[in-house]
Amino acid sequence: MGLPIPPHPPTAATPPPHTATTPLAPAPATPRPPAAAGLLDRLAAERVTGTLHGPHGRLYLLDGAVTCVEDAAAPGLGERLTAAGKVPPQGWRHAAQTAGPQRRGAQFLVSEGWLTQGELEVCHLAALLDAAFFALPLLPEAASFTPGTGHWLGVVRPISATALQQATARRRALLDRLHPWAAVDTSPVVPLCPGDPAPTLTARQRWLLARADGRQTPYQLARALGQSAYLTLLDIRRLAAAGLVRMPTAPAGLPRRRPGAGLEGQQRQEEQQDREGHQGPEGQRGREQRRPATPATTAAARPTPAWQPQVAELLDTRDPDIALLVRLRTALEENL
Repeated sequence: MGLPIPPHPPTAATPPPHTATTPLAPAPATPRPPAAAGLLDRLAAERVTGTLHGPHGRLYLLDGAVTCVEDAAAPGLGERLTAAGKVPPQGWRHAAQTAGPQRRGAQFLVSEGWLTQGELEVCHLAALLDAAFFALPLLPEAASFTPGTGHWLGVVRPISATALQQATARRRALLDRLHPWAAVDTSPVVPLCPGDPAPTLTARQRWLLARADGRQTPYQLARALGQSAYLTLLDIRRLAAAGLVRMPTAPAGLPRRRPGAGLEGQQRQEEQQDREGHQGPEGQRGREQRRPATPATTAAARPTPAWQPQVAELLDTRDPDIALLVRLRTALEENL
């Protein structure tokens, strides 16, 4: 994909001919925690030109300034514009194909009349900030750099590395204030209808609730709607805090089992057999069967181990997976 980050990457010369971008990796489950900046600052100080590749995204640099950011967790500029109906899907593909070595894709979109220069800059900056939230920070050991490459859109409105990292830090601090509701980030968005009157919602929050189908996560919902992944996470957490989105239930732990509970269950079963053994001819046969066995007949007379718990209290759960684990544990303990 690219070269490992050298201790001091050389300053790139004139960019080579246009190269098409490759698909990105699957989206991460949750935003990564912040770390000390360093790699991007160093590349910006050396005014490099090229593509900085990370585990899930890439940053495009021109003379140390960031011109474009892509990340698998966030819808890209094309997805946003096509979802909003500003650019037809075939128009976006045509712009990528005709960008050429000069990377004139953005100019093509404007010249075709689909966007004004101002609309393009606003939409491009919004997509750049959204992707940077998930792509940063990049650790040197997890990144590689390809000098001299660029995005086919070309330069729309570059942003300095310092300004980009500051904006990302502010966004992360705002999302961290709602950390108690972070479990909804990777769970399907299930709207709730509380008995109390709903609090005042923004138009965007009402729009998200109306389109939540109980199957898509915030990341999937943002991509399907062509919306900011960061703002979708923020709004879903706020809705969860207001009781309008269901919080996922924590996985139940394995029920605690009393020491010797399996032996107690076996003893109860034997006592029940004793009481039944004193009734009628079957009782006589039962007493004969319970006479002390010799060592030679012990193995043959040993009953088949019961795989179900002997008493109901041993299995206090409705989860079938946990119930299976409890039964296996009980059987193992009783046959050790």
